[in-house]
Amino acid sequence: MRIRIVGAGAMGRGIAQWAASAGHTVELGDVRAEAVTDAVGFVASMLERAVAKGRMSAADRDASLARLVPLTDPWAAGPDVELVIEAVREDLETKAEVFGKLERALPSSAVFATNTSSLSVTRIAATLQDPSRLAGLHFFNPVPLMRIVEVVPGAATRPEIPAALTELVEGCGHRAVTVADTPGFLVNHAGRGLVTEALALLEESVAGPAAIDRIARDVLGLRMGPFELMDLTGLDVTAAVIDSIWQGFRYEDRLRPSYLTPNRVVAGLHGRKTGQGWYAYGEGTEGPAPEPAVTGDGDRPVFLAPSGSAETAPYADALAGALEAAGVRVERAGEPSAEALVLVPVWGTTVSGAVRSGGLPPERTLGVEVLPAAGRRRVLAVTAATDPAAARDARAVLARAAGDEPYAVTVVRDTAGSVAQRLLSSIVAVGASIAERSLATPADIDLAVTTGLGYPAGPLAWGERIGAARLLELQRALHTTTGDPRHRPTRWVTERADLGLALTDAGTAVDDRWG
Repeated sequence: MRIRIVGAGAMGRGIAQWAASAGHTVELGDVRAEAVTDAVGFVASMLERAVAKGRMSAADRDASLARLVPLTDPWAAGPDVELVIEAVREDLETKAEVFGKLERALPSSAVFATNTSSLSVTRIAATLQDPSRLAGLHFFNPVPLMRIVEVVPGAATRPEIPAALTELVEGCGHRAVTVADTPGFLVNHAGRGLVTEALALLEESVAGPAAIDRIARDVLGLRMGPFELMDLTGLDVTAAVIDSIWQGFRYEDRLRPSYLTPNRVVAGLHGRKTGQGWYAYGEGTEGPAPEPAVTGDGDRPVFLAPSGSAETAPYADALAGALEAAGVRVERAGEPSAEALVLVPVWGTTVSGAVRSGGLPPERTLGVEVLPAAGRRRVLAVTAATDPAAARDARAVLARAAGDEPYAVTVVRDTAGSVAQRLLSSIVAVGASIAERSLATPADIDLAVTTGLGYPAGPLAWGERIGAARLLELQRALHTTTGDPRHRPTRWVTERADLGLALTDAGTAVDDRWG
């Protein structure tokens, strides 16, 4: 296939490298001739690096470079061009101007694709004389390494075009997911679950950025915590995406932005690129400060309080066994002794609620996370009535381990569920809301999130590990306890819990053929 790429910036040159390496002839054009020269040089250096690392032969490198054709005029006639991929700046008028010139220069058979990440594909297409020839083809940076592409049909796109683009993408070694033309498409939309909930936890003073990041990594198994991710991406970029998706979905509570971000953006606290974000960066300062040392009395006995939920019973038994193996005296029945720390496993509820309902001593009653940790970290929740000495001792007790390195223990403020439960519930809920709107299939949602965001599982598969019924109990408890509509259960989860279906099950579809 002969492909023309217009825009020789980071995305354009990445797409050019990807397509040329896969065997396609690639014309690379830009309004700035020096940008094309720089892009060709960059691609050559990337291919040379691949040869040096043994990922490509010298012959394949030479053949790929031979297929890369620099264009001095991006609007030149091209009777053999079959596909155009536009990769210019995110501005509707600029993209409309580019496609208008291309429409006059290229044959009507050439398919147009826009690499927009935030603009409506339908609005871009509407500027053309023939809007049916254009679709979205959203790559992620760096293109050769991020092996996922969103195929986005506009409202007028010819039905055969998405299938043809999918075939092209997968023929070049990447995975393609078909996504509705909605704000954020799929990956950026799905990614709001983690970031917006993390900001909400920070708003409520449940924990600081470093504590939330540690829990996200070591309990949920994410490669990077949400605040680390915002610092890497840039808070200015993240905040704009959050706002645009929230507005685009007509102020959906589940996607609600935080009041914390506007002032930080104005102040230039954007993250790594400005030297200061949620963390400081630069010489001598890189990321969060070390965790405080464990200083409490790790020999105090503990009493595991019954939580009243069948969901927490297996965890309580496992925790009791692990603590006993580490030499902790665990009280399992009756009333807690006068010196015992009272630990409450919570599932969508609060420690303070357990204190009230169980008549527990408020000054030495603390919550513990029940989600199995991906790493060696336990989470302890304190209430407003917790004695600081009891919290220090409880942290020391939970740090104990039998024959292994001690556990890391993060202390957070009491909240409905816990930090990890709220983050996971939000990730699954946003993914489920995408599925119930039929914006993408369950399989494509999970594929896009694991590939594009690097999560250990897609939101629906992750929720299925918990189980639809158990997840519904968590979301109902969060919603009831907080009264916040951001936590309301999705129809997708509720229906599948009622019917005994998996969260990854697309279910029976209804269309016009049913009459």
